[in-house]
Amino acid sequence: MPDVAGCAADRDRPKSALMPRLIAVSNRVALPDQGAPTGGLAVGVLAALKSPGGGVWLGWSGKTAENPSSVPAVQEEEGIEFATVDLPSERFDAYYNGFCNSSLWPVHHYFTSTFRYDAAEYEAYLAVNRFYADSLCNVARRDDIIWIHDYQLMPLGRMLREAGLDNPIGFFLHIPFPNIAVFRLLPPYEQLVRDLCEYDLVGFQTDDDLDGFLSAVESVYGVDQPRRPASIMVGSRPVHLGVFPIGVDVEAVNRQARKARQEDEQVARLVSSLLGRQLLLGVDRLDYSKGLIERFNSYQSLLEASPELQGNVTFIQIAPLSRINVAAYANIRDALEGTAGHINGRFADADWTPIRYLNKDFSHETLSGFLRVADVAVVTPVRDGMNLVAKEYVAAQDAERPGVLVLSTLAGAAKELGEGALLVNPYDNMAVGRTLKQALVMPLEERQSRHRQMLESLRKNSIADWHERFVSALRATSEPHGAIMAFADTP
Repeated sequence: MPDVAGCAADRDRPKSALMPRLIAVSNRVALPDQGAPTGGLAVGVLAALKSPGGGVWLGWSGKTAENPSSVPAVQEEEGIEFATVDLPSERFDAYYNGFCNSSLWPVHHYFTSTFRYDAAEYEAYLAVNRFYADSLCNVARRDDIIWIHDYQLMPLGRMLREAGLDNPIGFFLHIPFPNIAVFRLLPPYEQLVRDLCEYDLVGFQTDDDLDGFLSAVESVYGVDQPRRPASIMVGSRPVHLGVFPIGVDVEAVNRQARKARQEDEQVARLVSSLLGRQLLLGVDRLDYSKGLIERFNSYQSLLEASPELQGNVTFIQIAPLSRINVAAYANIRDALEGTAGHINGRFADADWTPIRYLNKDFSHETLSGFLRVADVAVVTPVRDGMNLVAKEYVAAQDAERPGVLVLSTLAGAAKELGEGALLVNPYDNMAVGRTLKQALVMPLEERQSRHRQMLESLRKNSIADWHERFVSALRATSEPHGAIMAFADTP
């Protein structure tokens, strides 16, 4: 358990006369010596921590040890303290590859076929969260604002409360939250719901995710919900709720994409290799939630239905490997390689390869250049919390000659970009194939109109808006916060 005495001692420090610090906690930290951050979480957290008052980013160092210290190693840059800890090696695999990515991830993404549960892995998950709580107690001050990120750290708020912290503590879930009909597959689902109700503010990407959480709250606490409340009461304390769709820095992405198009050697090589062919591009981490097999099959449907496109289009799918120690990920890799090989074997010619499937990483700068030159971005996950590739594609485009975004209705980004993107159900291969054809032949005027609509939406929900809205809401949790639905805090 966290060192309660250590936390309590720190609580006696006088409050700062300056704006309280923000402490962000996530499973990984984007350290300054690792180059520019790429993911939305990293970009958003860094921007939030640069605000007045300074900040701390606490998380895993990327290393494990037999008996790691809970006192973080700290490096400071530009007013931000990067605090990292090694995680206990005996617990790590069961925590990360086990409960996090074999239990929580598939359930949250509705992949019941790949879900499995092991009580020992759940215990490891709790143990690692206790270690994080102990580590946070070693850096927290009595006036800090604490922002916990994502599914790896759901119980952390409760453990901090048990350790004596009464700071404002918020939690943001970057992935979907499923309906209770699926979430109850997890044997400890009731405890996880109670854990989330220990936060002052719980934030989600979309209204659907908030509704999923409320369905779980209703199940655990036994109260029907007539409408979507802004807060709920659990016992004597309010839990504030909100939808905070994460965004991108439109100007920064566009600037980076323009520079990469002009200067990046790999972008130039890609353009040269196309020989004037139109480019369909997918950029995803290798994960079964991204719908890559369905995407390949949809591309095959396009080639079958439109033989005039054979030899005149190229589909590049970039999918860096991830979670290689989880069996489901090894299986999806094998299946994708087989599907790509089948399509290439059937349609390829001496001077044309229909699919280029790349299991490698590129820098964010290079990827932004790839996005800029793509005629069509194919973003068709079968379940995704948001999907920032869709947003970065729109931001990266040349507004005078923009490409077309083909976007899954099952991605959170569809809520914002639906009027400008071509929306598809990723499971309907033939319909997706027809939509890809529509994207490839779309007139310039329509492309420009659609791009303007999406760009306007991105500017309304930028990465700055995301962190400013969440942190402001977290700071205000002591104030009245709209409609409240009461639940008794009883087991």
